[in-house]
Amino acid sequence: MKVLAIDYGSARTGVAVSDPGGTLARPLVVVDHVDRKAGLAELCAIIEAEQPELIVVGMPYTLRGEIGAQAQETEQFVARLTKRCRIPIQTADERYTTTIARARVEEARPRRSRGRPTSDDAQAATVLLQEVLDRREPV
Repeated sequence: MKVLAIDYGSARTGVAVSDPGGTLARPLVVVDHVDRKAGLAELCAIIEAEQPELIVVGMPYTLRGEIGAQAQETEQFVARLTKRCRIPIQTADERYTTTIARARVEEARPRRSRGRPTSDDAQAATVLLQEVLDRREPV
């Protein structure tokens, strides 16, 4: 099952996608300002092009596991996305994914000889997606 993950942020939203078998996650892209009409349209076009069977949106719970202001904003984003997409959407706890992603990006930088570094946002979506894929029951 192909899965697409979203690390929502009002300024930058990271997107990752799995292989068709739902085994391995990879960073895809960062979309700017999905809280605006043009940004949401761009995200929906990416979703349509990738044709996932499931979308996972990272839910930024507080360290205590509570719903704070950022999680409330993310819930509003999920509601807007649900109106635009016919693909099932679920949320997943994304605590620590950005921290893990930043460490991976920093670790990879010295080895890169050309090209721009991978975005923390897309990497965070990749970490989230890989965690979701690893927890799924085999089909």
